Amino acid sequence: MKRTIQAICTGTARPFNGAELSAIVKRPREGIVQLLTEGFAPDEQADRRVHGGPEKAVHLYPLDHHAVWREELEDETALAFLDEPGAFGSNLSVSNLTEDEVFIGDQFRLGSAVIELNQPRQPCWKVDHRFGVKGMTARIVETGRCGWYFRVLETGQCQAGDTLERIAQGHTEWSAARVFACLIQGKATHEELEELRDLPKLSPQIQAKAIKKLG
Repeated sequence: MKRTIQAICTGTARPFNGAELSAIVKRPREGIVQLLTEGFAPDEQADRRVHGGPEKAVHLYPLDHHAVWREELEDETALAFLDEPGAFGSNLSVSNLTEDEVFIGDQFRLGSAVIELNQPRQPCWKVDHRFGVKGMTARIVETGRCGWYFRVLETGQCQAGDTLERIAQGHTEWSAARVFACLIQGKATHEELEELRDLPKLSPQIQAKAIKKLG
């Protein structure tokens, strides 16, 4: 599997909701970008308790979903945001790749770096505030249009136009879409929760969610 990176986006923490800061607004970078253990350099996260770090080093939100949102949104300002490749806080902009096609533990070469998919993204209220549309976060949960995170196995350099190439396949029974359905949409069976609790390559944060649901 090979896909072309249409944009690499990064951001800085800026005033977002009163005194609160956010770096959800990501802008395309030109030229070569360094990819380090905790993400692209530089790329900020305002609230490090829930964003950023080695287990959430790189976020990909499929560009395919932008087209679907255009059919669902009516607000002109919100529609204009969809023209931005990093509109949902995404670092990588890629077409023709969605949550049901990628799996926990999949490894990809990105430029000279190697990254590994480790969890779907759980959306937060900041999506609603960013677009000015109440209910977008709930709609992401409902539809599973969530995107996902990578950890960095090998640091390196990359740029827009490089190829995102899967070089090793992970747990083919556990797509990002299925993990999201089980743990965020709450559709897991007891047996699925036990599998997720012990699933190699899955982010420890997501494993903890399975453990909590098991009681």
